[in-house]
This record gives sequence, structure tokens and C-alpha cells, in this order.
Amino acid sequence: MTARELLKDAGTALLDDHRDLKPEELAALCSIPTEHVPSLAALAHEVRLAYCGPEVEVEGILSAKTGGCPEDCHFCSQSSKFESPVRPTAILDLDEILAAAEETAALGASEFCIVAAIRGPDDRIIDRVLEATALVRRETGLNVAASLGILDRDQARRLAEGGIHRYNHNLETARSYFGRIVSTHTWEERFDTCMLVHEYGMELCCGALLGMGETNEQRVELLGQLREVKPAEVPLNFLNPRPGTPLGDRDLIEPIEAIRWISLFRLALPEVILRYAGGREVTLRELQALGLTAGINALIVGNYLTTLGREPAQDLQMLKDLHMPIGVLSKII
Repeated sequence: MTARELLKDAGTALLDDHRDLKPEELAALCSIPTEHVPSLAALAHEVRLAYCGPEVEVEGILSAKTGGCPEDCHFCSQSSKFESPVRPTAILDLDEILAAAEETAALGASEFCIVAAIRGPDDRIIDRVLEATALVRRETGLNVAASLGILDRDQARRLAEGGIHRYNHNLETARSYFGRIVSTHTWEERFDTCMLVHEYGMELCCGALLGMGETNEQRVELLGQLREVKPAEVPLNFLNPRPGTPLGDRDLIEPIEAIRWISLFRLALPEVILRYAGGREVTLRELQALGLTAGINALIVGNYLTTLGREPAQDLQMLKDLHMPIGVLSKII
């Protein structure tokens, strides 16, 4: 089939028949010639509007406990296993967390995520996060999310009861490739935490990191596995190689290929909150606005965990120029 025929069939499936694309349909779309990627992006944007509407959700994230992580995720400069410039810090005080949340709220954001570089939380970390959650919600009105690693059943219950409405735990890459990227925990442990998030009524934020050496076939595999965990939100990260990590010398994904995969994530997951996350500035460069017309409907503004983003005012201006209203996207609230 030609690229035009593939795109027409995908549009019919999603917009007319309201059915999910099959893995083989996604595999065919990921191979269309580069000159047809803008048409793929246009279809993804149409699907985003049909399934999700025009609103864009804005979020700020805070590294509340940085570095010293015992895991060996090969992309991460916060791992204690690698020689990187990032040095471990203690968890932030409540007033520091609140100050960051207030800065986020001032941008018009609706979501604030507290992140800790750990395998999983102990009671001290959970106590601090729940104290901060109550404070941030009371003082700013922001929805509070958390990303604290692998959870057990009691920890998931405590976080849900304490006001965390969305929990982030990324699959990162396909199950078949995961062992090449992490050896200190398993893909199944991540999957199990995702299931606990659902069990205790929190929204699941579960995303991907592209550009770690995975194949197109493994990216399509990952899309199927994301469908299995049924996330409300999918943050889409692109590898920004960090000095001292095993992936520190990898090349960036080409901008037009990033647009291809943003589009495919939207077509594969038409109802999710698809969020611009780490690496977009260095990967997409001048094509960042095109990503917002290729299926993206949420973004992290400001800095990331150990890398800098661009000025929030630039992102807000980009949304204004595209006539994209800022709103709250949630299946719970």
C-alpha cells in the first residue's frame, strides 16, 4: 500500500470506525517515507482533537530528592553506579517544595509532580511527600502527582489516600529491550507498580524514552504494552545523552523522526494525555511547535530533573500562537 492509502485507512479506522489500530497497521505507518511524515502528523492532530479536544495541560516537575539512586538505568545521571556530575542531595524541605509549586501555579499550570531518585520510597519519603501534597493543594490548588519508584501495596494505598491523584512510573522501553537498559530491577516490577496504581484509584502516568538503541519493532511492541497498562497520561521523552552514563555517547533522534513517533504514539493511544517531556528541546529544536500539531496535548514547562528546559514564557507563547487553550485534562477530577 502507498503512504496515502495507509494514512487514509488509519484515519477511517480511528475517526470513522472508532477502533484501535492493529500492531501491523502501526508497523506499516512507522515505515512510510519521510516526506509523508507531515501528513502523518496532520492525521495525528485530527485524532487528538477528536478524542481529547483542543486543551493542553501544563505541568511543572520538581526533583525533591536528587542523585544517589541505587538502580542502574543506563540513561540516568542520577544513578550511583555511574560517574556523572550529579551529586546526591537530601530530600527538600516543605518550604522549598511549596516555593516550586507556587512558581508552577503562577504559570497557569494545573499539575505539579514531586519526583525522587530512589528505587522505591521508605516511610520517611512517603511522610514528606504526603505532608507536601497537603500543603501544595491547600496553598496553590494544584493537582499533585508523584514519581517515587517501585511501590508495594501499602505504599500505593497510602499515597492514594493522601491525595496523590496521578502516579508516574514509566515502562521506558519495550519488554524485549528492557534488560539492555536496566539490570537492577525488571520490567515486570514496573508493570506490577502500574497495576497497583490502578488498583488504588490513582491515575497512571506511564511513558517512554526513545532513542536508546531500540528498533522500530520494539517501539511498536512498547506501544502495545502501554495499551496493556492503560495509562491516563504518557510522557514522551527523547534521550538527551548524559555524560558518564552508558548511553552518554548516543546520537540524538533526528527531529523529523521524533515527529513521526509523536504521531504514532497519538495514533496508537488516541485517548491519552500525551505529554512533551525530557529531551524535546535538544531533539526537536525548531520543530517543537510541530509536535503540538502532531498529537501532543500536554507539556512539562521549565526545567526537568537534571537537565534544563527552555523558558516557560516561550512555551506559553507557543501555545498562544497555536491558539491552544490551557486546561485540566483528567479522568478523575
